[in-house]
Amino acid sequence: MQNDTQPLNDTLVSKSLSAADYVPTLDAMLARTLERIDLKKQQGLRTPDELWIVDHNDVYTLGQAGKEEHILQRTDTPIIKTDRGGQVTWHGHGQLVLYWLFDLDSLKWSVRNLVSHAEQAIEDVINDCLRSSPSSSDNISAHARRDAPGVYLYADTAATDDSTSTDDNSLDNKIMLGKMASLGFKIKHGFSYHGIAINLNCDLSSFNAINPCGYAGMQMLRLSDFVAMQTDSEQTEPDAQTEPDAQTEQTEQTEQQMSDSFSYETVTQKLIDNIAKRHAGLIELRAIAPK
Repeated sequence: MQNDTQPLNDTLVSKSLSAADYVPTLDAMLARTLERIDLKKQQGLRTPDELWIVDHNDVYTLGQAGKEEHILQRTDTPIIKTDRGGQVTWHGHGQLVLYWLFDLDSLKWSVRNLVSHAEQAIEDVINDCLRSSPSSSDNISAHARRDAPGVYLYADTAATDDSTSTDDNSLDNKIMLGKMASLGFKIKHGFSYHGIAINLNCDLSSFNAINPCGYAGMQMLRLSDFVAMQTDSEQTEPDAQTEPDAQTEQTEQTEQQMSDSFSYETVTQKLIDNIAKRHAGLIELRAIAPK
């Protein structure tokens, strides 16, 4: 498990963890949160907030009030009871997990503000990818729902039927395709931890063993099915045994594919940048759509 820490602004740092097992990551996250609470209470110190970017090894996690009835099939993947909100979900490679270790009181954020910032940051990045990708359909967009935390993809039937654009924030005339991002936080003495999970290019079959987030039949989606995302093979060097002319053509084709596609790292950086701007007060919350 690698640990790489980078400053994002004066009061926010990022920490990257790869191939991270869930339990030691949770233990470290809780220990850091308790340490920050103690420093603030005992010494009045405001410590920098932390955004943890995590690539988890396969795991199912069951929230604090989670019901085991939502686990439909037992597999070799461990099931860990945890202290976040929400029901059961899966984490693993190809899914982007970000843990928000934020001092909400210092940010003057309510818990509702935290959830809305998280959902709207995801909306911003997914919709930017959808708009920027030549392979994406123009009538698909990402939206949060008031009745179920997370971010979902919708198809705009009005845009399909008559080529007219509807209000982007309204879910009228939109059909929900499924869920792409989940969230669950824990708040302790005004400090948040846990966070969000976005399916980028992961294997979605792991969700078949559960009712994702407690919703039977919920269709889980991944970004790579809606925009072109680079594969490991596209990022490798051309075959050294290929003839020079063919090698040049192969390189040009690869470069074109890469210019028209997103990498896991590019999407991750887009989301980090958006969250850092929100943390610094540079992106304000949009009005929340009514239920």
